Amino acid sequence: MSGDYHGSRLALDARRGGVWAALWRYFFRRRIAADACVLDLGAGYGDFINNVVARRRIAVDQWPGIADHVDKGVEAIVGPVSDLRAIADGTVDFAFASNLFEHLPQDVFVATLAEIARTLAPGGTLTIIQPNYRYAYREYFDDYTHVAVYSHISLADLLRAHGWEIVEVRPRFLPLTVKSRLPTWPILVAAYLRSPIKPMGKQMLVVARPAA
Repeated sequence: MSGDYHGSRLALDARRGGVWAALWRYFFRRRIAADACVLDLGAGYGDFINNVVARRRIAVDQWPGIADHVDKGVEAIVGPVSDLRAIADGTVDFAFASNLFEHLPQDVFVATLAEIARTLAPGGTLTIIQPNYRYAYREYFDDYTHVAVYSHISLADLLRAHGWEIVEVRPRFLPLTVKSRLPTWPILVAAYLRSPIKPMGKQMLVVARPAA
């Protein structure tokens, strides 16, 4: 990230923490076992990983401030997501990246995928949430650090091309940001997740695992 990204574009926002608490309660806790090892890539303020209940939680971000924001029980690694040497082979059950890969040049993204695959245990998965350019093209480059463009189709194809199997694709999973006009109350987040109609749904969810 260039400049004071967290001060200008990604300031601390309590609403974001509330949304992630609701996402954990109504979506992710059904997907992550209590005895799992969870890896949060580009963890930022720790909004996702701080809500996770699991045996081991690891947060990686090149932003030094990460250590001040993740919970005590979370292992904070300050460094690029393309270098996961601090994590042993085959130890991660659930890898997660939210709004990360659109910030990386494609060669760095591919290198990161290789590192993630190395760390995943048998049956481990990678869950990606990020803007879907097909639906968010008007606002996509309002974030000056976006350098790569993906739709739910191109992201899935890139993963396949680099040895991953696609498990699930949701083209419209969430609104683009908590700055949207949609309320962020937990009960409304739950209703949004359940609804087949996704107003302002501009973030996709893609789940993948290393191909056998």
